[in-house]
Amino acid sequence: MENKVIQGDCLIEMQNIPDKSIDMVLTSPPYWALRDYGVDGQLGQEKTFQEYITKLCDIFDECKRILKDGGTCWVNMGDTYISKGEGRHAGYNDPKYKEGRKGRQIEANALPQSIGEKCLTQIPSRFAIEMTNRGWILRNEIIWHKPNAMPSPVKDRFTVDFEKVFLFTKSKRYYFEQQFDEYTKPMNRWGGEELKADGKSEWDNGTGQDTYRTRNFRPYKKGKNKRTVWSINTKPSKEPHFASYPEALIDPMIKAGCPIGGVVLDPFFGIGTTGIVAKKNNRNYIGIELTPEYIPIIEARLKTKQNRLL
Repeated sequence: MENKVIQGDCLIEMQNIPDKSIDMVLTSPPYWALRDYGVDGQLGQEKTFQEYITKLCDIFDECKRILKDGGTCWVNMGDTYISKGEGRHAGYNDPKYKEGRKGRQIEANALPQSIGEKCLTQIPSRFAIEMTNRGWILRNEIIWHKPNAMPSPVKDRFTVDFEKVFLFTKSKRYYFEQQFDEYTKPMNRWGGEELKADGKSEWDNGTGQDTYRTRNFRPYKKGKNKRTVWSINTKPSKEPHFASYPEALIDPMIKAGCPIGGVVLDPFFGIGTTGIVAKKNNRNYIGIELTPEYIPIIEARLKTKQNRLL
């Protein structure tokens, strides 16, 4: 099934994938009450966020079955504000999108009594907690900072310019290739700084015990171990899909979480970005997408990107 695009409901289609056959799961599921993709059975249109969390985690139960014991699972997710009106966005009026792809109307009786209007729903946190309740190990919570985030008209809170990415595993030992960031500052705390004219470090406080500070103790020649706040611009897409993540965001995830020649599964394939980045890094992919109109777009994008690599 390697390098294959499957049209259908991911919970159903994953039942055809053998146990422990996937090296990595990487996806960004539809967010709750945000957009209507105009497809029956779509995720994100549940009446309550509790129902959404349950349905989403049921899908990842199936992901866990087909993931190898040493596999990794990466999930990009944004949050939603409680509102009795439309979802987090007012919608889009571009006629090429069905009914403007507007967020679902949240019914008044669907709001939990403990959460009032305008409250941040905390869906990413609730999702992560439920995943760990179901046996997943949460290894990292990554902040995707968006330097070019869209301006917001709100005046009574700060503009949200980030989303979260969770790294889950099935077991304590798993495949992971360390990724590095460049050193951007002198390592003057740990060594490598220039000595003063008297031969002593600028950090010498008179004790004379600054010998270790005159050596370069950078632990990794390739750079520093990659941090968990990633500043990556969003990328506009000419394709009819609002929520495609940029290639630069998932590139280090695929390099870290899937061995060369391994298989990456994306159960919410969208317009195929996961498959494109997987092939670019000599990994294989399986993509499952519910929306029929995205399939020819995915195939065209994959073919174009593949031709560029040849």
